[in-house]
Amino acid sequence: MSRRALLIWGVGVFAYLVAVFHRTSLGVAGVAAAHRFGISASVLATLSVAQLVVYAAMQIPVGVLLDRFGSRRLLVAGSALMAAGQLTFALATRVDLAILARLLLGAGDAMMFISVLRLVAVWLPARRNPVVLQLTGVLGQLGSLASAVPVVVLLRDAGWTVTYLSAAALGLVAVGLVAAAVRDAPPGTVRPAVAPVSPLRTVRLAWAAPGTRLGLWTHFVTQFSGFVFAVLWGYPFLVDGEGLAPGTAALLLSLLNVVILGSGPLLGQFVARWPYHRSIFALTIAGATAAVWTTVLLWPGRAPLWLLGTLVAVLAVNGPGSMIGFDFARSFNPRGRLGSASGIVNVGGFTASILLIIGIGVVLDLLSPTAAGHYPLSAYRWAFALQYLIWAVGAVQVLRLRLATRRGLDPQTLASLRRGVVLVPTDGAAQSRNDSV
Repeated sequence: MSRRALLIWGVGVFAYLVAVFHRTSLGVAGVAAAHRFGISASVLATLSVAQLVVYAAMQIPVGVLLDRFGSRRLLVAGSALMAAGQLTFALATRVDLAILARLLLGAGDAMMFISVLRLVAVWLPARRNPVVLQLTGVLGQLGSLASAVPVVVLLRDAGWTVTYLSAAALGLVAVGLVAAAVRDAPPGTVRPAVAPVSPLRTVRLAWAAPGTRLGLWTHFVTQFSGFVFAVLWGYPFLVDGEGLAPGTAALLLSLLNVVILGSGPLLGQFVARWPYHRSIFALTIAGATAAVWTTVLLWPGRAPLWLLGTLVAVLAVNGPGSMIGFDFARSFNPRGRLGSASGIVNVGGFTASILLIIGIGVVLDLLSPTAAGHYPLSAYRWAFALQYLIWAVGAVQVLRLRLATRRGLDPQTLASLRRGVVLVPTDGAAQSRNDSV
């Protein structure tokens, strides 16, 4: 890898890290936000859900824009939108303006990750793509750690407005660095002529590739359990359901980030070495997660701490596991529609996550309508049992599309892939002659 490629990737990762910082900056400011805007807990939750829904809804449109305009422009636009959102959040005194700010954050955030993935695919060697993809996700998630202590300290010492004005300023730093350093492709690269192709046709071509749909369902079946546990329902389950002290529950959630840091690059090495077995890795991660959840949910009484720690450690691998879906998108699509394919893949996990977030809330309220936010362990067990339906649907789709994808490969390609050969898609009709499953 050249120094310039590493620099461009590094700046892209920094912009994504800042985006994750913006995305999670409300998590430690919930009490302050409730007091500032005079809102209930349910309205406060709406701020996060609205941002997530916008993020998921924009993935395919953003993918089309990425194919048209490249990573640099979208990273600049996304960083600028998120900075504008934080500026609005800093100055807002009404809840409607706060919701608008979170919508801006969701729209900007939607542009960041898949734009960096495109830089990885274009600038870095194909053999290194799986590892670098995992490193991109891992390093980006450091933004969630960076949003914790600094935001808490600033809120305490400097107040709401200064805190979120500082976050907006950090977003402007990302805008400047991307504009100065990032380029869409190495010098001399001929960009595919995509202008005559309509955006709808680009999406249709990406969807028509079985490998794209395999990536979507891989992301669907691997991401949701760990994501939902980390962003919303894990802490109340551990404290209200399992009876842990708040400090212990927070420590377990911190373990998620530690395990992600170690498991991501390791899984990337496995994927790079055995590309033929990527779907097996994904299904193994989903199956292990389901198995540990089964043990926790069927445990007589409250689960012991060692078992809850095991659950958190397995859930942490869900994030790196979901990255395999993007590796399928890279493998089965030429560069001219990689953005659209990555956007399609990213819809999978977030759709599953939104469904589970809403479903758990509905089940908890149905089983304990007078709980006032504090639900018994039995209600949490039935609520988290909704995951099995999502795993079943996702696993069936992965197995079905794995067969469809393999049928589109010739025997020579299959033999090469069994030996661990990573092939790069072309811009023509040979896009099916790539990494297999």
